[in-house]
Amino acid sequence: MAPLITLIAGFAVARIVGLAGFDALDSTTDALRIGLAAMFVITGLAHFSEPRRSGLIAMVPPRLPRPALLVTVTGVLELVGAAALLVPATARWGAAGLGLLMFAMFPANVSAAQRRLTLAGRPVTPLGQRTAMQIAFLVTAAAISFGA
Repeated sequence: MAPLITLIAGFAVARIVGLAGFDALDSTTDALRIGLAAMFVITGLAHFSEPRRSGLIAMVPPRLPRPALLVTVTGVLELVGAAALLVPATARWGAAGLGLLMFAMFPANVSAAQRRLTLAGRPVTPLGQRTAMQIAFLVTAAAISFGA
């Protein structure tokens, strides 16, 4: 739930700043970039800090090799994507790459829900709720990629 809250809060703050006259955030797409970047900063950093890292490693489907390496690589990609979102010239490509990354990582969420894992001592988000959030994240990335 924290990623969704971060996305919404980041968007709202950026939109208010844009409406208050800060030209660099003077569009909905600009505010979406900030919200999605904030979300990926918090999720990307979670790949490197305990106890979240251990939980993310456990979420990797058992059939995939080297789960710790996969968690490290996806964390780096999330942080690079967040940085790309903050630069208008690279934002569309960053959002597209993050959309593909989210699509590729979704099976780990399905696997974790089916195995009823915990993440940092809490049960993973139920699959239906996680799917709805994933759709919202993907729609946001698409809006940035294809937006004005």
